[in-house]
Amino acid sequence: MGDIRRPRKKYQTPSHPWEAARMAEEKPLMKEYGLSNKRDLWKMSSYAKTIAIQAKKLIAKRDDEQSIKEKELLMQRLIRYNLIRPGDPIETALSLNSKDILERRLQTMVVRKNLARSMKQARQLVTHKHIMVNKKVITSPAYLVSALEENQLAYSENSPMTDENHPERPEQKVRQEISEEKAKITENESAE
Repeated sequence: MGDIRRPRKKYQTPSHPWEAARMAEEKPLMKEYGLSNKRDLWKMSSYAKTIAIQAKKLIAKRDDEQSIKEKELLMQRLIRYNLIRPGDPIETALSLNSKDILERRLQTMVVRKNLARSMKQARQLVTHKHIMVNKKVITSPAYLVSALEENQLAYSENSPMTDENHPERPEQKVRQEISEEKAKITENESAE
């Protein structure tokens, strides 16, 4: 089990720390998502691998009543986090990768919702208690945002960022343009 004072890691590190190919893959992800260290990337990668392992086990045992229940719970969790769409088969869970999980982090969602200009600023806003999710201040940039909480991202009530004229706040015009572009994309997807 492990000692109480030394909890087990919830992620796996690479078997060899200096693999050039792996490091070349990790570098753009680190830059794109503004991660502070590779541990954050390894945690998201381990989370994606855990989901794939669970899905493989559940695909292998299809008849068991317990496995059907576990399959439903896994699918509900993946749908809740918008990692798969409702009605998709469980096999789609096998194709999830760390990039899909990184898109659901609070730090990434703050930038996507245009509450921050960059990933680094988003990380700072989250850690300094300027961001609220579902009327709760969250200080962990790695917090996974569910689909329901996605629309409830906002600045904290005590934050100076709530002022429209704050110099560090992204411009309102840019936010409107981004929301219009997203609306056009969703219209095109629904038309197809």
